[in-house]
Amino acid sequence: MGTTPTLENRSAGASGTNKRVRGVLLVNLGSPDSTEVADVRRYLNQFLMDERVIDLPYPLRKLIVGLFILPFRPKNSAHAYRSIWWEEGSPLIVISRRLQAEVQKRLQDPVALGMRYGNPSIEAGLKELLNRTGGQLEEVFLVPLYPQYAMSTYETVVVETERVLKKMKLPIRLQVLPPFYNHPDYVSVLVESAREYLSEPYDFLLFSFHGLPERHLRKTDPTGQHCLKVANCCQTPSPAHERCYRHQALVTTRRFVEAAGIPEGKWGVAFQSRLGKDTWLTPFTDQEIARLAGEGVKRLRVICPGFVADCLETLEEIGIRGKETFFAAGGEDFQLIPCLNTHPRWVELLSAWCHSGSLATKVDQTRASERN
Repeated sequence: MGTTPTLENRSAGASGTNKRVRGVLLVNLGSPDSTEVADVRRYLNQFLMDERVIDLPYPLRKLIVGLFILPFRPKNSAHAYRSIWWEEGSPLIVISRRLQAEVQKRLQDPVALGMRYGNPSIEAGLKELLNRTGGQLEEVFLVPLYPQYAMSTYETVVVETERVLKKMKLPIRLQVLPPFYNHPDYVSVLVESAREYLSEPYDFLLFSFHGLPERHLRKTDPTGQHCLKVANCCQTPSPAHERCYRHQALVTTRRFVEAAGIPEGKWGVAFQSRLGKDTWLTPFTDQEIARLAGEGVKRLRVICPGFVADCLETLEEIGIRGKETFFAAGGEDFQLIPCLNTHPRWVELLSAWCHSGSLATKVDQTRASERN
């Protein structure tokens, strides 16, 4: 499970054996420019109109977003953002900028930052790399900052980067860091980052991953016959696991538990941030938090290994609302374990990947192309 894939390329670029002029582009989800309702509405519109987030035909997606979400959700979301906003700005953007700076200290190649939604955009990040190489950029090492594969996170970053490069008419070779959910070094760093929070007595550790509609798993299943169709599909070997979010989340969890020596019965997995009335991955984090407290868990720790940087979903949804839910149900001690953020070992690991490119791989976009 810890083997390193062979280096492959997403698109053709300059040929030859000479070292190419290279840049690194780190990409995360994104954030509104401010906590003002207008900025939140603009951000949500871009996010929710992505066909890999709400994967419905454009007219229906436009109708749902325009009539049932944007008139109401921006105000509530703006309030949530205000509760976690830092003086420097959005926590996700600030942390990502800090990560960019730390990685840049360790690399000679220029390192830029882009967000799939909002600012700085992926296009702005690519233009920064182009400018910093004097227009000589030949190769981009793309780092989707997601440990697990999902069409609404990892896949949309890759597809959007390809679209922007095509739009800019740049003959640039694109290399992509694959999902690293099971990489032993990543798991080791994740365990190390959580160690101090698990060194004190606790009753239960809950792994909370971002939720997905079940249909997303079916759509990204390259076999079309495995995910949610085979009994114990996540435990039954299949090529579908290369793009199965739930399988990869469970593998990350199992690797962490084994490395940290957490006994059975003292940990669990749940999924947060559902939207709408579709069937989403279960169990739901908010319900699990309440259930655990109701069953006598007094000291709860929550870790969110689907995110590498703290954001609205971790700081507000878990750190504020999750904590309130736990205390209201009888819990007494609640701690959100921070994401990797700029943990020194995470910075070193990511920098090593960016430097060598040895983990880069080609992502099969056959099914992704069908969704374009």
